[in-house]
Amino acid sequence: MVGRLVLGGAPLGQPGDVGPRLRSVMATADVLAVEDTRRLHRLAADLEVTPTGRVVTFHESVERSRLPGLLAALEQGQTVLLLTDAGMPSVSDPGYTLVRAAIEAGVEVTSVPGPSAVTTALAVSGLPVDRFCFEGFLPRRAGERRSRLAGLADERRTMVFFESPHRLADALTDAAAAFGSSRPAAVCRELTKTHEEVRRGTLAELAAWAAEGVRGEITLVVGGAAAAPAAVDPARLAALVADEEAAGATRKDAIRAVVVRTGLPRRTVYDAVVAASSS
Repeated sequence: MVGRLVLGGAPLGQPGDVGPRLRSVMATADVLAVEDTRRLHRLAADLEVTPTGRVVTFHESVERSRLPGLLAALEQGQTVLLLTDAGMPSVSDPGYTLVRAAIEAGVEVTSVPGPSAVTTALAVSGLPVDRFCFEGFLPRRAGERRSRLAGLADERRTMVFFESPHRLADALTDAAAAFGSSRPAAVCRELTKTHEEVRRGTLAELAAWAAEGVRGEITLVVGGAAAAPAAVDPARLAALVADEEAAGATRKDAIRAVVVRTGLPRRTVYDAVVAASSS
């Protein structure tokens, strides 16, 4: 009888964000694979849950070495609950290797949905969230970080990054250089915790703020690149102005109407009319 791998969404800071399903699985799972056993015991105490299963550590340095034992438990029909320190496992946290191995072994993989720093930061950022991409942690080395950011300069979707507090100021400075100092962004610090703070502004403004020092868990949300302006056809603009004039508008009002209609600068429309008149 094949077991089941359950990915549990752990609270970002408030135990009350956890629903009854996670409490139930924590109490009944045969094996609890956790990033930090101290965090597990603290969470269990906060939730008034007593785990009855075997507890094993599952963090980055032991992730691959734990796979055989966890797969054996799953193949014996046991339920394995995977919990990281906060949020959903495998999202910039341990878990991906176990999920892939379980799927390849024909084991059911399911989840108890819970808090996610990615979607929480997006929701409170005030930036467009109809399309977004998650980029995880930026490289620690300055050169690699700048190269990664340069490759994202034309990304149209809102971007979400995780960053450590002591590298935040450098990351924001490099992002301002790659994306432009006026690109809007939001730094979300200590989400759902007592000292939660969401600082919104341009990348330049946020870099100056972060230079004074920042503490806590950081999620950075950056607005996407603006759409490239459409190619301007001066002859078409002049024709639109002429149509407005033919309908009875003055030259000034006709130009204003085309500016409103196209969203182009007034100077662009005016120059198109002048060029058409002199040709």
